[in-house]
Amino acid sequence: MSTIEKAMGKLAKQAQANQAPIDVPAAEQAAVPGTEAATTPSKRVDKQVLQIDSAVLKRLGMLSDIRSRETRMLSDEYRGIKRKLLKNAFEPGLIPQNKSNLIMVTSANPGEGKTFTSINLALSLALEKDKTVLLIDSDVLKPTVSKTLGIGQHMGLMEYLLGQTNDVADVIYHTNIPNLRIMPAGMPHHLSNELLASEKMRSLTQELNSRYSDRVVLFDSPPVLGVNETVVLSNFIGQAVVVVEQDSTKMAAIKSAVSQFSEELAIGYVLNKAVHGKTGTYGYGYGYGYGYEEERSA
Repeated sequence: MSTIEKAMGKLAKQAQANQAPIDVPAAEQAAVPGTEAATTPSKRVDKQVLQIDSAVLKRLGMLSDIRSRETRMLSDEYRGIKRKLLKNAFEPGLIPQNKSNLIMVTSANPGEGKTFTSINLALSLALEKDKTVLLIDSDVLKPTVSKTLGIGQHMGLMEYLLGQTNDVADVIYHTNIPNLRIMPAGMPHHLSNELLASEKMRSLTQELNSRYSDRVVLFDSPPVLGVNETVVLSNFIGQAVVVVEQDSTKMAAIKSAVSQFSEELAIGYVLNKAVHGKTGTYGYGYGYGYGYEEERSA
């Protein structure tokens, strides 16, 4: 064989090597909607990092900049809330450790501000230096996390529950906010509520707890009243934050909602849209106030 033939053979082998698939670690893999990767777990492409615009957060009155005077009061309120959640989640003996870091954010009725609360809690928890937070949009009939944050529609919870991917890391997205991860709701499905209460969902919560034991997992969940699946989902969770709209939510509705939860569930309350002071606001123009109270069943 001539020197030229040897060289050409070597180049051909290099070309084949360059076309060989690269095995990317599962934690960094993802499927992109509309591609073959969305339905074939063995073939994946890199996920995009979801970009959350601080200007959008500011416009919505959320925790856009903790250094800002406008959001300082809000930041302080959520800091108080998250301290109780973190204590329950990571101090031994308070809640069963197999689900203590799994937290449901819900309300008795729609429109009380649970998604606003979920996002702000996630943003506040993301400030912790030694923890990450995963925000899951599990309000699968009316998903609003992605819409509120303006991050577009992506493969998410529904695709995982439907078995379109077998690796939960495929539907967990990094964001441009350090320590904040998001699992979107995914595409609508006629069995969305049934999937939320399925054994696959129970298995997902167990995997999230064991695989990411140092991570806080927040579920932005459907309202309790009128959605039986929310009560089923609560059985997979260690803590519940119930959002209550001041001067709107009836005490009977709150009692009816929480009475359906398991006695093992640690329940807290966030008072939303509370008006303070003569101006009727907290000083940052949106009139939102927050309190947190733990309640344990005997």
